[in-house]
Amino acid sequence: MDQIVAESPEAREAMAGRSGHILTLNAGSSSIKFALFVIGKGGPGELMRGQVEGLGAEPRLTAVAPDGSDLAGDLADGETVADHADALGLILRLLRVCFPDATVRAVGHRVVHGGVDFAEPVRLDETVVAALEGLVPLAPLHQPHNLAGVRAATLRFPDAAQIACFDTAFHRSHPWVNDTFALPRAFYEEGIRRYGFHGLSYEYLTEEMTRRAPHHAAGRMVVAHLGNGASLCAIRDGRSVGSTMGFTALDGLPMGTRCGQLDPGVVLYLMGEKGLSHDEITALLYKESGLRGLSGLSHDMRVLEGSDDPAARQAVAYFVTRIKREIGAMAALIGGLDALVFSGGIGEHSAGVRGQVASGFDWLGLDLDHERNMAGAEVISTDRSRVRVFVLPTDEERMIARHTARLFGSG
Repeated sequence: MDQIVAESPEAREAMAGRSGHILTLNAGSSSIKFALFVIGKGGPGELMRGQVEGLGAEPRLTAVAPDGSDLAGDLADGETVADHADALGLILRLLRVCFPDATVRAVGHRVVHGGVDFAEPVRLDETVVAALEGLVPLAPLHQPHNLAGVRAATLRFPDAAQIACFDTAFHRSHPWVNDTFALPRAFYEEGIRRYGFHGLSYEYLTEEMTRRAPHHAAGRMVVAHLGNGASLCAIRDGRSVGSTMGFTALDGLPMGTRCGQLDPGVVLYLMGEKGLSHDEITALLYKESGLRGLSGLSHDMRVLEGSDDPAARQAVAYFVTRIKREIGAMAALIGGLDALVFSGGIGEHSAGVRGQVASGFDWLGLDLDHERNMAGAEVISTDRSRVRVFVLPTDEERMIARHTARLFGSG
């Protein structure tokens, strides 16, 4: 079994105590994002991050140091990466080349769904993994691949602690009225409830806001995680109060290929009148809808914003309108709004979407500074705006590393 040899001062310290290195993994269907951190007194320090794309075909390996310098080189040239285990092997070779003295003492995994029982990070064992496999129907696009990453890492790093960090955990503080559906109560007790997702992103951004703007972080925030997956979170006093996502990651905002909010009667109609099967409906709602389905062109916001096709403009307009509608709903849950935070690939990089979303909220006291927005400033509201509007990059890998370090250090 390949192992990373410990020779550096940090690694020697790790062998003697609760120090060393943390590898974080975020496994998808055809890719694995990863990052390497060294455990230190001030918290995990980043050494590298990257991803392996193209599982099952010719892989593309990217990896950069914190200063942006390339670390991957041509390491993946000529490789065939069939699955997550092969991808972990490629990552391991990269670690040996770039950090030959490192020792991975713990692997932190992003796991999308923690269900009712997992409200905080947890060490993984066979019992926990079996419980998480039971949640696959609730997150079919994500959970199977997250667990495939867990199995591959357990084989590659048999002596390392394997720790799961859940996207649903941050939302377990929801009040009951924001957590339930108006179904017979027995279904709620069985676990059919609003879970919310993107929790690792929201938790990181809440911590960042506490550091950068503590007054606003202690008040009423709506955070918009806008990317291929998209959702909003209402946060008051640093705790999640409500989320646009619900039982699964289908609900709420339209996304790259997911439909977002949908009258359940549509599903009944598709079954009864159109004769669609469970698998066909699943594929339709998860993979063929959202921006891709509305535009008939692409799920990528950059493509849609650059297109003159009327259907592309309509898809963007629908995306924006649903975000604006849900911002109003989230603000109602927390009794007003002190800060609006944009993040995620679209939230960070699309000034056009931000500008459309943040316009027309004079009634909330939000005054957008269009020049700051186009320049991509951290604060894009005017100085006289009562609601402060921020643009902040999220960092799920760093949040996973922080949780992993805390849990590993207490074990």
